[in-house]
Amino acid sequence: MDADAANYDESKVPVYTLTDPLVMADGSKVADADAWLVKRRPEILKLFQDHVYGRGPGKPAGQEFDVVSENRSALDGKAIRKEIDVFFLGREKHAKMRMLIYIPKDAKGPAPAFIGLNFRGNHTIHKDPEISITESWVPNDKQIGYENNQPSERSRGSQASRWQVEKLISRGYALATIYCGDIDPDFHDGFKNGVHPLFYKEGQTSPASDEWGTVGAWAWGLSRGLDYLENEAEVDGKKVAVMGHSRLGKTSLWAGATDERFALVISNNSGCGGAALSKRQVGETVGRINSSFPHWFNGNFKKYSDNEAALPLDQHMLIALMAPRPVYVASAIEDRWADPRGEFLSAFHASPVYKLFGKDGMPAEEMPEENKPVISTISYHIRSGVHDVTAYDWDRFLDFADSYMR
Repeated sequence: MDADAANYDESKVPVYTLTDPLVMADGSKVADADAWLVKRRPEILKLFQDHVYGRGPGKPAGQEFDVVSENRSALDGKAIRKEIDVFFLGREKHAKMRMLIYIPKDAKGPAPAFIGLNFRGNHTIHKDPEISITESWVPNDKQIGYENNQPSERSRGSQASRWQVEKLISRGYALATIYCGDIDPDFHDGFKNGVHPLFYKEGQTSPASDEWGTVGAWAWGLSRGLDYLENEAEVDGKKVAVMGHSRLGKTSLWAGATDERFALVISNNSGCGGAALSKRQVGETVGRINSSFPHWFNGNFKKYSDNEAALPLDQHMLIALMAPRPVYVASAIEDRWADPRGEFLSAFHASPVYKLFGKDGMPAEEMPEENKPVISTISYHIRSGVHDVTAYDWDRFLDFADSYMR
């Protein structure tokens, strides 16, 4: 799709009405936190399952873990590195994903952690030569050595700037990451190449219109990673932040919404189908994303292509599903495709739900200036630069995590 043809003019944003997250389906008002948790939150979660991300299968029975490798003197002795195979339905079924974990070696006890999916394989997040190169399908990219949908040694560490591994270790945090393609490769073949077929009913060949797409599958995989971290003695499984960038930022938000075990949720440049309000129709729209990436969302979401006004929800309600847990939304000034203002407004309009719990939510009524974060239970920044994850972003995320997970 042609990004240059998209709308970036605020005067051309259509008049829209946002669904009030504090009004229940029967029209009654949510009066307190208990009513939110017991009644309204399940209603909104179901709306997103039905209309956007789809229903997933939940935690699978028979899941098993294997420690594939361990080095207790990684990163020049500063970290413990582990590789874990997560067998979704047990070893006999073979279907698995591989998780890479770095843990601070000098931690005084179980370390708080970040978990996130990566785009090109675990070996791309650091030049560490002992990280296994993925054997899963990868998109071709000759610049980093990906040909015939397979990686080469040349790709090792090619996305290290997005992960800042040494920074996290020095700040006392563990890092866990999984290649998203281990869960569901990022191309559309009718849902035959990822985890979806593991859960088809007899005779089923593709997800039903209200069942999970690829973003839903990726989010489900993050929860399976958390299953392991809860049983990792050197990680504090109750202090795990989920972080994602771009399409994987959409994923981190849905993972945080569907799995309340994540202590803190971070969306970086997640845009349409992530933090940005769909009804603004700025940058990437529902029609554009469904056309370019028909596999990301459920079948029902296609009904809202060029029809955003008909949506019975919007993304502020997704952020509200995190309440009362802390959530951080990050944008970039040059990332107009992701609609930074729409990302801010989602965070802002989620605040009333947080106030039910006595939390500030988003303390700013106006979008902050570039590189001047607004920090509270719902935090936000818009930094200089383009669509990326930078050292600046990680500094803000780590400061935020220090306030809630230390």
